[in-house]
Amino acid sequence: MNRSLLKAQLQTLLRPHVPSNARGFKYGIIDGLPQPSMLGIAFDPKPFGGKVVALTDEAIIVKTGRTQFMVLDRRLASVIPDEGTKVFVRPYARRRFDGLRADTPEERTEIGSDGVSHTVTTQILGAAPARLPVPKPQCLELAQLIEQMEHLPAPDGFRKITHLLVDANARDFTCVDPKPADIIRTPPAINFTVSTAKFAGQVSVLYDRGADVYVVELHQNGELVVRRDEVYFNDLGAVLADLIDDGTWRQIVIDVVDGKTAKMRKAA
Repeated sequence: MNRSLLKAQLQTLLRPHVPSNARGFKYGIIDGLPQPSMLGIAFDPKPFGGKVVALTDEAIIVKTGRTQFMVLDRRLASVIPDEGTKVFVRPYARRRFDGLRADTPEERTEIGSDGVSHTVTTQILGAAPARLPVPKPQCLELAQLIEQMEHLPAPDGFRKITHLLVDANARDFTCVDPKPADIIRTPPAINFTVSTAKFAGQVSVLYDRGADVYVVELHQNGELVVRRDEVYFNDLGAVLADLIDDGTWRQIVIDVVDGKTAKMRKAA
């Protein structure tokens, strides 16, 4: 979506939908990835409802308040509603393996000096962790692999590798957690299955102690179908994205609440 062209069109497109006594209007853009706020932090957008007030070749414009609008990238929309249609929009948001939004506040139970337990809720602005559903390992190298997958970025720069795995429907996680003496004979590894338009089957990320690199393998029906050797830790996200990420996570889901039948569109 050409943001410069869109910005030049907005005054004309939105003027009929802004009250005559309003001093101006506010708008946000959803075109695949959240944009940083004034604090420089990118937040996951919340779902919202509104009315479609304008359509262009590139954008769907939804009025969400008296002088508030959201501009959606038309190529990413799940449906193309007609003008005047009431819609409920669900933009992409990073998620955890339990299905909750990754920016959901975390709760933990602590016991005070008086022996009374209490619940503590914490949330860091902009943070959206997706921790791997695996037990704490004994192997240092496996622990480092887990930490890297939870903290290293995916190629889009917004998600972490674990968010990429959530979007690939990763499940059935198992680990190979060897003792130090067995690290070469039994390489540390994380195994899981994924299901995307690009690949459906088992993925294994193994640590090659001799070369100090990772190996990524794809298996289908028990057969090795792809193997990537010499994957350095800072390339792990790019390799996994290339092998299993089909891009459908970018889709903006639009539910028609009231209006004419929308035209179905596939995500770009």
